[in-house]
Amino acid sequence: MLTAIVGINWGDEGKGRMVDLLSESYDIICRYQGGNNAGHTVINDKGKFVLNLLPSGILRSETVNVMGGGMVIDLEHLSNEIASLTNKGIEITPRNLKISDKAFICMPYHKSQDILEEDRLADKKYGSTKRGIAPVYGDKYMKKALRMYDLFNENTERLAELIEWKNLTLKSYNAEADFEKSLSWLNQYKKTIMPYITDTTEYLLTAREQGKKIMFEAQLGALRDIDYGIYPYTTSSQTLAAYATIGAGVPGARLDGVIGVIKAYSSCVGEGPFTAELFGEEAEALREAGAEYGAATGRPRRVGGFDIPASRYGIQMQGATELALTKLDVLSYMEKIPVCVAYEVDGQITKSFPSGEKLQNAKPIYEYLEGFKTNISKCKNENDLPAAAKNYIDYIENAVKCPIKYVSVGAGREDYFMRGQK
Repeated sequence: MLTAIVGINWGDEGKGRMVDLLSESYDIICRYQGGNNAGHTVINDKGKFVLNLLPSGILRSETVNVMGGGMVIDLEHLSNEIASLTNKGIEITPRNLKISDKAFICMPYHKSQDILEEDRLADKKYGSTKRGIAPVYGDKYMKKALRMYDLFNENTERLAELIEWKNLTLKSYNAEADFEKSLSWLNQYKKTIMPYITDTTEYLLTAREQGKKIMFEAQLGALRDIDYGIYPYTTSSQTLAAYATIGAGVPGARLDGVIGVIKAYSSCVGEGPFTAELFGEEAEALREAGAEYGAATGRPRRVGGFDIPASRYGIQMQGATELALTKLDVLSYMEKIPVCVAYEVDGQITKSFPSGEKLQNAKPIYEYLEGFKTNISKCKNENDLPAAAKNYIDYIENAVKCPIKYVSVGAGREDYFMRGQK
């Protein structure tokens, strides 16, 4: 069985928590795109963990975790992440972590270029995390990047050529990449990383033949996809489930299911159109209730009511077959729950998700549902919920036209239930 767990909106939906929860039933967890520009927060019996690069299945010792060729990997960040988890008692070995030899390396000069360009853009910035993601993906498609298999090659001629080429750009910012420093950086961190590097395509193909259950884990959400998201305020990779097997290393495989993760309200880190955004005291109360601060950056997230047009679009782009609704408990303080049911664009009402200038100009049309004003964190099944909470779930499910199978009512691993179970 091959299953993808993906974000439906702008990211930050709680995918890591769902992967950690459901990974118990899977043999292999694969990250298939992105780098350390977003984080997955997981709280379980071992503590609280923020994962930027490692798949969320790394917290289960019996699960094999794969970092696919569609990823871009900062060796320094990954080395530190491995060390941090090891210090907390998480065992990480070549048996349970396998890094694709085809994944690309995010170099220090990529981070420098990212910072310099975002600073140059000033108030027109795209909201980059300044971790080098866009520059390294750009270099990938320019065929000017290093891959993990290059760490086994002692020939430094290609690195020298890449730095000479990169400096044509950096010098325009009055900056420069240094060959010796770049080589030293590679040599320092490759010692930690090299034991995990392998041909993950061969590994995954063999696993499929053996009938292993494989889960594909996405970073961010559908609205941050480079092709179908809110361009240019997107990430630089494909966040959609359709890319899962490609980015993981088995492009000929087909998914058996797609679990889309949605939050019971909306949140967004970074720049770009966010039609359902709330402001002032209403926004601050929701942000505090949901602890809405970026896992990778610590930045306060923009927040709003559940956005039906954006969510329906995200579900269509992801091809979601079922949904996990997270953070329902956060709404328990509200007398009335805001839901964005449509947009007003240039004086016209639309329930579709527009793009470009139309999305920039869109205004939210809100309706308010009855709040449930009760702590629901101890609810073990749907029947334990107050009527207003059940009505809210049904309303969202009917509006987005996709079944909600999982509902989380708290931050812990076990604070959830499956609908239909007693």
